[in-house]
Amino acid sequence: MHVVATAGHVDHGKSSLVRALTGTDPDRLAEEKRRGLTIDLGFAWADLPGSGTVAFVDVPGHASFVPTMLAGAGPVPVAVLVVAADGGWMPQSAEHLAALDALGVRHGLLVVTRADLADPAPATAAARAELAGTSLAGVPAVACSVVTGAGLDDVRRALAQVLASVPAPRADGPVRLWVDRAFTVRGAGTVVTGTLGAGTLRSGDELDLVTAAGARSARVRGLQSLERDVAAASGVARVAVNLRGLDRADVARGDALVTPGWSVRTDVLDVRCPGVAELPAQLVVHAGSAAVPARPRPLGVDGADALVRLRLAAPLPLVLGDRLLLRDPARHLVLGPAVVLDVRPPPLRRRGAAAARTAELRDLHGEPDEASELRRRRVVRGADLRAMGVDVRTSPVAGGWHVAPGLLERTGERLAALVAEHDAAAPLHPGLPLEEARRALSLPDRALVQAAVRPPLRVADGRVVAGAAAEQLPPRVERAVAAVVADLAARPFAAPDAERLRELGLGRSELAAAVRAGRLERVTEGVVLAPGALRLAARELAALPQPFTAGEARKALGTSRRVALPLLEALDAARLTTRGADDRRRVTAAG
Repeated sequence: MHVVATAGHVDHGKSSLVRALTGTDPDRLAEEKRRGLTIDLGFAWADLPGSGTVAFVDVPGHASFVPTMLAGAGPVPVAVLVVAADGGWMPQSAEHLAALDALGVRHGLLVVTRADLADPAPATAAARAELAGTSLAGVPAVACSVVTGAGLDDVRRALAQVLASVPAPRADGPVRLWVDRAFTVRGAGTVVTGTLGAGTLRSGDELDLVTAAGARSARVRGLQSLERDVAAASGVARVAVNLRGLDRADVARGDALVTPGWSVRTDVLDVRCPGVAELPAQLVVHAGSAAVPARPRPLGVDGADALVRLRLAAPLPLVLGDRLLLRDPARHLVLGPAVVLDVRPPPLRRRGAAAARTAELRDLHGEPDEASELRRRRVVRGADLRAMGVDVRTSPVAGGWHVAPGLLERTGERLAALVAEHDAAAPLHPGLPLEEARRALSLPDRALVQAAVRPPLRVADGRVVAGAAAEQLPPRVERAVAAVVADLAARPFAAPDAERLRELGLGRSELAAAVRAGRLERVTEGVVLAPGALRLAARELAALPQPFTAGEARKALGTSRRVALPLLEALDAARLTTRGADDRRRVTAAG
């Protein structure tokens, strides 16, 4: 299927031409028929010789309905620009051409109608002159009369040639269907229509419905194309989508159905405006069938292009490289195109931030590139890159995160310096906690800190340590610990009391460091034994008649109640002993 939009001044015969080509009147509203004027979007289709099925989106030509025209023409890749032979080039001809040019429509046909009322040559020459320098420069031109039928076969042949040159869209690409109509069908529920530009829609698909109020999940209950039920439809196509579980009030023109995880719902974006010298304080941004008020903030210039930050009144689902149309509604003026450079731009808080941002954007022209995005963003999730429209080809370094080339190496060097600084300042607490390292390195995830670790650094107990630093103690503490171990050599369960620990200079921090280094074994707060004491205690207690009491254990181990009770609880916790209902224990593993 091909989809074609009409364009041109009011009352120049757009709807009549569509009716002559398809046999269907695209004007469907009673008021349109009464006034002989297209007010809303009209739709008609037919099988044309050499073209196959062609669906026409007929747009209004009156100046008051330019937003409606853009809603219909925005998602359509081919345009038929209609100029009446007896009317010539007119204001809305110019505005519609400016809109098509801004939208980047390159495939089209100039049709000069009412050739039975005036010589079409002057109107054709004038129109060709206007088309020169636009995206539609050099398109074929045909004259016809829908009254006499003269030239209609020429229109069909010329249109077939144009359509044959249109590149086929990706059928396996993501879906973004801009809604141009929404209504209720009795017995079916809510139905939306639109022009599917690329991708494939299938009955049963789960999509995201993106509206001004937010995004919600929507399931395709049924699908039609040109009033025929279909199981699937691939772009380019006119489709009607029956959505399950949605009220008519939930969806409106300008909303979009998108593949989950593709496109970013954003109300702040940076754009390039080719050839735009000046922007008003308020404008309207047209994207697909949506029209959203916006406030522009000029950032700088790049040659003849303006680099601008747009703040939208409502979010839109956009990707890098999207081509928007900017319009000044106060002056009824199409300002030009805007190419989306960033859908997640950084805030501009510091003085000079706009100039720095301009320097970043000068190298961007709306062509999504993974390497470029990684250089600018440093660290970004692959899912976020895909949502922005970037084809991700590299593998994540950790936790779905992608990083700029060389960043992990530089981060590793900085991490080694941070660990050295930390250990020099806190020798009793060697190793930098992962969370502290993450904050110091301005990384979004601890997994990235771990990915940056290189020998002799390693991760142990949630800290980044340098080699054997975690096992090393300051000389003073080393001597004190050696004294404790010597005291325990003869009586391994006679833990030093608080006075002995104070005498040796072993406070809470020193003991914690010794336990982390594996030089002492903590039983409870203030009670430490030599390494391996728990296993040794289990072997000693295994020699007792089973089960045994706490008193029997204290005597067997040759220690005090202060040590014996927490030692038994530690043995329970280590599953070396089990405690019965009568407070007696038995050894379950003797080490």
